[in-house]
Amino acid sequence: MREDASYICDSCGEEIVIPLDVTQGASQEYVEDCPVCCRANVIHVEFDDDGDARVWSEPEQD
Repeated sequence: MREDASYICDSCGEEIVIPLDVTQGASQEYVEDCPVCCRANVIHVEFDDDGDARVWSEPEQD
């Protein structure tokens, strides 16, 4: 299993690498500020049965 994954910031288009933590569950959602443009992103992480992660982001809605 990989220890990190990446997503593309919806605001600035930069690829952001994040650590993965399977102990937080198979389906995760949390808000994280982009380290490049400081805009908030809702990060989604889903682990399949093999432990492979799918990661994507959406802009946080006010």
